[in-house]
Amino acid sequence: MKIRRLSTSIALAATATVGALLLSACGGTSSAAGKDGGKLDVVASFYPMEFLARQIGGEHVKVTDLTAAGVEPHDLELTAKQVAAVQRADAVIYLKGLQPTVDKAVAMTHAKHVVDATAASPLVDHHLDEGTAEHEDHAAEADGAEHDHEHTDAAGDPHIWLDPTRYAAVARTVGTELAEADPANAADYQRNTDALVAQLATLDQEFRDGLQNVKTRTFITSHAAFGYLADHYGLNQVAISGVDPEAEPTPSRLAAIQRAAKENGATTVFFEALVSPKLANTVAGDLGLKTAVLDPLEGIKEPAEHDYLSVMRQNLDNLKAALGAS
Repeated sequence: MKIRRLSTSIALAATATVGALLLSACGGTSSAAGKDGGKLDVVASFYPMEFLARQIGGEHVKVTDLTAAGVEPHDLELTAKQVAAVQRADAVIYLKGLQPTVDKAVAMTHAKHVVDATAASPLVDHHLDEGTAEHEDHAAEADGAEHDHEHTDAAGDPHIWLDPTRYAAVARTVGTELAEADPANAADYQRNTDALVAQLATLDQEFRDGLQNVKTRTFITSHAAFGYLADHYGLNQVAISGVDPEAEPTPSRLAAIQRAAKENGATTVFFEALVSPKLANTVAGDLGLKTAVLDPLEGIKEPAEHDYLSVMRQNLDNLKAALGAS
């Protein structure tokens, strides 16, 4: 997976040095739940991890999101202050391989409680296909640990949170880790985890029911963020570009998209909220198709008004419309 605008080694080293000095000035890593009015100090790398931290931690946690609202997580470059925050946190929740600067900061931390989402749900390498045939397996396993693709890769598709069952597996790991970091409130963390997992199960069933009877199972999207969702619900994702949303498609790729649209009755080219729709609009115009939003939930512009569950339900509504659900 290509990652854009990475920090240079020199810049990161300087950041790490300043972060270490700040950490030293703070007296090193403190005991859990003891630095912010008794609340657990939790650092999350980007929105899907922040959502888990807040939903499961509730009133017992103070959550810092390293990626600001409305910012593409791929673009993140940590400041010295953020590196220091990672190093002194009681718990860190991140997804290894998505944000290299975060990976390096976590590697330097002495935090005892670190959740890597990929440990709970290993990544799959979703290759771009030619999109000329429907997905053959329309009965994906309900268990988030079982999927059609057997091959996994540390540099695979990071968008595991777009499959609610995989996201639930990460939620359980977060709940366990927060309980270990703050045993006094373990019962609350378990209760909140169970509630969130139940909500994700309901969401999963809504997707299953909503996408059961459709005219086509093929959808076109600006970049290959929806491989896990497609696998789980028996859909066929045809992406203009790969996992990197800013990669330019080749002429052969554009020809494959055109074939897929014609052969499978695709009606819509999806673009996403945090990336320019210019390319999607151009492709849709060339093919005579409509455009709509399919949000990969890497970040939310207005988190006070929307959250993971509401945006995923909007994604479902948009998919149903594009696929001709009945």
